[in-house]
Amino acid sequence: MDLLKKKCIPCEKKGMKPLSRADAEDYVDESHGWTLDEKGLKISKEFKFADFIGAINFVERVADVAEMEGHHPDIHINYNKVLLELSTHAIGGLSENDFILAAKIDAHNKF
Repeated sequence: MDLLKKKCIPCEKKGMKPLSRADAEDYVDESHGWTLDEKGLKISKEFKFADFIGAINFVERVADVAEMEGHHPDIHINYNKVLLELSTHAIGGLSENDFILAAKIDAHNKF
């Protein structure tokens, strides 16, 4: 699955269902450092930086990627740490979009 070559699709598409836990686990196995929550409804990853400005600069890069894809993470900032959480709110769980965005965030933010 080459998620970097894919584009997020509108999640309001009629009949779109959340990924099953088994499918989400397959996707997360392809992700680098992203963690599936206990309920299988979201993935998350924490990033750590030297300081607050590093964290904010990272968030700006994430925002650019998210806008390009039309799919947006929940972002939590705690000084030099950023926690990103991805789920497709419109369907109440995970979709391929979440894993596409996770892959693109990782690709655009090499450390």
